[in-house]
Amino acid sequence: MRQGIEASLLSLSAEIADALAAGQAVVALESTIITHGMPYPENVETARAVEAVVRQNGAVPATIALIGGRIGVGLATDELDRLGQAKGVVKASARDLSAVLVARNDAGTTVAATMAIAALAGIEVFATGGIGGVHRGAEATFDISADLIELARTPVAVVCAGCKSILDIGKTLEFLETQGVPVIGYGTDEFPAFFARSSGHRIDHRFDSPVELARVIRMERRLGSESGILIANPIPETDGLDPVEMEAHIAAAVAEAERAGIGQKAVTPYLLARVRELTGGQSLAANVALIRNNAALAARVASELVRMPS
Repeated sequence: MRQGIEASLLSLSAEIADALAAGQAVVALESTIITHGMPYPENVETARAVEAVVRQNGAVPATIALIGGRIGVGLATDELDRLGQAKGVVKASARDLSAVLVARNDAGTTVAATMAIAALAGIEVFATGGIGGVHRGAEATFDISADLIELARTPVAVVCAGCKSILDIGKTLEFLETQGVPVIGYGTDEFPAFFARSSGHRIDHRFDSPVELARVIRMERRLGSESGILIANPIPETDGLDPVEMEAHIAAAVAEAERAGIGQKAVTPYLLARVRELTGGQSLAANVALIRNNAALAARVASELVRMPS
């Protein structure tokens, strides 16, 4: 298990501090979707819309990022704008936090970094678009996201639309099983494929209501587990893209990245941008829809959690 981040390094907004002290529902939100996931101004517009969705569903949004040498939990409007328009912002996973803080740089936090920070702040539920996972060709490159390791050691429930569909979904699920991370389908028996509702990979456990998901989270803690929980929430039917067409676009983008020698942290932003071009912007619209959908579910789950005994 990761040792806790020193609490003095956290900079909670007044709203988040008050909400946590009062036992209100709070949902963590990551910031790489702002810094690396979408172009400006769609990134900032989406971040604000996602925060609004969390509020509409009964919780307080806590967007997390590194701002000028501090860990911000709950960002002000001007800080969202700063992140959305800045060039060369760091993409910070958990291993990067110390270097970025000492350098006093701004950074968007990945799923792994956001989970670690949320856990220290006492936030139990986190909404994102899709987690990182095992990359295609990982048997040769060993490219496996740190998100999967953080899920195995940090007690935060992550609501997502699966792993990013540019990844190897089957190997990602196998890795999560090896790490002992519970994977729960919300209203589905099949692991979603980010832009598409289906992936062809079944999952073992399904629940159909936020209260059942909250009960799973509470039971996991009663069992003494310190791992995260992955809640797989398919993109709405009206917004999902055709899985066959998406696979063709993704395969083309992956091949281009390989030919260009693009790897490590640069590969995911490159692939998402290239898929956006190949789909004529459809993937961007789907991305916005699925993160809003995940935020709504996360807020409802968080609201049920605060009504349950710890």
